[in-house]
Amino acid sequence: MTDRERLVFEHLSQFVSDHKKEVIEKVLSARTRQVTVVLEDIFQSQNASAVIRTCECMGIQDIHMVENITKYSTNPKVLKGSNKWIDIKHHASKTLNNTELVLSQLKDQGYKILATDPAEDGISIEKISLENKIAFVFGNELRGVSKEALALCDQKVRIPMYGFTESYNLSVSVAICLSMTIPKMHAEGRFIGLTDHEKDFLKLKWYRKIVRKSDLIEREFIRTIE
Repeated sequence: MTDRERLVFEHLSQFVSDHKKEVIEKVLSARTRQVTVVLEDIFQSQNASAVIRTCECMGIQDIHMVENITKYSTNPKVLKGSNKWIDIKHHASKTLNNTELVLSQLKDQGYKILATDPAEDGISIEKISLENKIAFVFGNELRGVSKEALALCDQKVRIPMYGFTESYNLSVSVAICLSMTIPKMHAEGRFIGLTDHEKDFLKLKWYRKIVRKSDLIEREFIRTIE
């Protein structure tokens, strides 16, 4: 955070109640980039929205939207405002394969790529290793995970099923994978939160969203210090 941003943060903090500050600190303490989610060409807005909402509830800060053939869209009624608190990263190049691009970037950042797939040759979600940062890849509602993603993944992961149906709904799959990963990380002491710098950046970003007419307040304040 720059000196100017620090001054803006301190000024905006006057308009945030102590209760909201406590809630923000609590949420930040559980926020992580140790796990991320990659969605490939999701075409149903309610599914994308449900995934975003689930990720925010589970403390995930980053979601990657791959848009090779389908443009990402959401349903506000499903989102319930959850998209305000996380970082949604769009990968929508018209000349490059966005799946290959984002997975290569995540690998360079130290993520282990886990492609979710119902095939029996994948490892059960219950048995995945938590020693590395994890990027879960979920394919679209019809085709599942792409061949490009499967070729680049470090491991295929499946969710145990005991009925006739071949697969879970997309948003349910995400919820199951995260609910079986995040709490386990906390319980085993493997959870890695955000850095102080990342927390400061998010606090300023969230204060700007919480404070009514924060843009006008900030603009007027900047005039007084310049």
